[in-house]
Amino acid sequence: MIKAILVFNNHGKPRLTKFYEFYPEDMQQQIIRETFQLVSKRDENVCNFLEGGSLIGGSDYRLIYRHYATLYFVFCVDSSESELGILDLIQVFVETLDKCFENVCELDLIFHVDKVHYILNELVMGGMVLETNMSEIIARIEEQNWIEKQEIGISAAPAAAASRAVSSLKNMNLSQQLRDIKLPDLSNIGSLKF
Repeated sequence: MIKAILVFNNHGKPRLTKFYEFYPEDMQQQIIRETFQLVSKRDENVCNFLEGGSLIGGSDYRLIYRHYATLYFVFCVDSSESELGILDLIQVFVETLDKCFENVCELDLIFHVDKVHYILNELVMGGMVLETNMSEIIARIEEQNWIEKQEIGISAAPAAAASRAVSSLKNMNLSQQLRDIKLPDLSNIGSLKF
């Protein structure tokens, strides 16, 4: 089972954190720092698997990571997960991000955090792998984008109608129409009998 997914840059700044097991906020920060220390000190030519740190379960847990450009993608898993399977999952996650953001970079993770979490939730939910087929994931993301566009169209419709109403009121020249109103002669009102 996947316990946590961490993405941080070369300086240890977290760009995406998802814990599937409860840890208090201060413990999460310590886990991120310890994970960064463990992963960043490793050479590029060594294996991408290592035992979890003392904070996240020790020898029963594995840290599986990939380093792409300025970002580390780290999955903390228990011993029941396949290391190679998780490496493949990281690859699918990064390729999906790359297709959705057209050459994904660190800023995409910062400014589109909701979309990144949506993509991640298509792959992993509750610590369990849901989908590894990138075309299925992208199809779900395109469906979500279509729904968002429909909602924007619906929410924009009342604004557009209000804008049309304001412009038609301006075109009506109300002040001139009020001057042109013919009121009945009310001088005879005193001679009326009830």
